[in-house]
Amino acid sequence: MAYTTIDKGSKYFNTVLYTGDGTGAKAITGVGFQPDLVWLKTRSTAFHHQLHDRVRGATAGAIYSSLTNAQDSNYPITSFDSDGFTLGNSASLIADSFGSQNFSGTTMCSWNWLASNTSGSSNTSGTITSTVSANTTSGFSVGKTTGTLSSGDITVGHGLGVAPSMIFWKRTDGVSNWQVFHKSTGTGLLQLNQTSAVNTSSAFWGTMSSTTFTVSNSLYGSGETYVFYAFAEVKGYSKAFSYTGNGSSDGVFTYCGFKPAFLLVKSTGADNWCMLDNKRDTFNVMDKRLFPHLSNAESTGVPTVVDFVSNGFKLRTSDSSFNLNGQSFIGFAFAENPFVSSKGIPTTAR
Repeated sequence: MAYTTIDKGSKYFNTVLYTGDGTGAKAITGVGFQPDLVWLKTRSTAFHHQLHDRVRGATAGAIYSSLTNAQDSNYPITSFDSDGFTLGNSASLIADSFGSQNFSGTTMCSWNWLASNTSGSSNTSGTITSTVSANTTSGFSVGKTTGTLSSGDITVGHGLGVAPSMIFWKRTDGVSNWQVFHKSTGTGLLQLNQTSAVNTSSAFWGTMSSTTFTVSNSLYGSGETYVFYAFAEVKGYSKAFSYTGNGSSDGVFTYCGFKPAFLLVKSTGADNWCMLDNKRDTFNVMDKRLFPHLSNAESTGVPTVVDFVSNGFKLRTSDSSFNLNGQSFIGFAFAENPFVSSKGIPTTAR
């Protein structure tokens, strides 16, 4: 694990909310940096999740966490800007079920991450070459590569300087599932676009080192193009967590070492992926859930889910997606503030 303390999490990850106005292009500001990954989701209507990154490029268009589709250049971002990004949908596309950027009156959420603030550079650390934009301070990298080997496992350079704790891997030139690595599930496989349990039938992932990660030959094909988003834990800023549910509304507490700003949770059994953040839910108890594997609108009300506290999160639900008794859960969290800053100042609770 990296041991850099980041006193203000929003310098590297930030959630920005906006409302669509139905125009073809719209500048979204308030991110606080030029993002390298923008993840968009409608809140009030059922449109698909869209992911855009600077390594593939703005005009490459969207990939969808809720679909197996190839990247779609019909739904680009016009530009990644110094304080956000500019949407690129033409007016004729914004009402389409894939065009979930700027439909008039639709409330929207954007999650934004900072890597190196570039389109990436060549990384030859692995058995195949990748193009990577990496931020070793925040433990985040965006990369793309082409499967150039016809057989055997491959290693891919990630640029983090420490072993990644979670990876999202997606083919971009054709149909495929999203393949997910989490340190708590080892070589087992999760899929972001599905509710499936961890697949342990084979070693889908191999060694995770400070320079490369290993991908089984079952997860790539020769000549196919891929994008990956790799995350390493950083003390006071990010945490790849795991916990075991107790099935009670007085649920388990998970220590992160910071006040969370964002939470992604998945049962290792067959159940939903869930996302919560501190901008859609501004006070405890939090219940505004979005689901990366579904196009569904934001789910609110029963069940109440979780409290974000100064040093982690406390479950307030017996819902199976978060707290099935005896079930293992995994996820990743990003910080609003560390529990104790680099100057020894403690964080207050919400």
